[in-house]
Amino acid sequence: MVKDKINIEDFLKVDIRVGTILKAKINQKARKPAYILEIDFGEEIGSKITSAQITQNYSINELIGKQVCAVVNFPIKRIAGVKSEVLVLAVVCKDNGTVLLQPDREVANGERIA
Repeated sequence: MVKDKINIEDFLKVDIRVGTILKAKINQKARKPAYILEIDFGEEIGSKITSAQITQNYSINELIGKQVCAVVNFPIKRIAGVKSEVLVLAVVCKDNGTVLLQPDREVANGERIA
């Protein structure tokens, strides 16, 4: 079931970019298991920090170097002791945990999702 419909102008306000995970560590303050991620979004945006509940399907070692898609223009929000600057996008599966959205080919960090 589709929820509220939006128009193209609403969608274009959401700035979704590709970045590469530089660092990952356990977020010790999170109520649910989560990682603190540092993600490089290229020269224009730079590196940003976030907390993501993706521990079920990803180890720290496999996250380093992985490209992900994230919303970069939300206001900063404090999440479990972390100043979260971006929202990493993922599919929340009923049976398979959270699966990251990522390009199927490597692209330059900072490229915009259209």
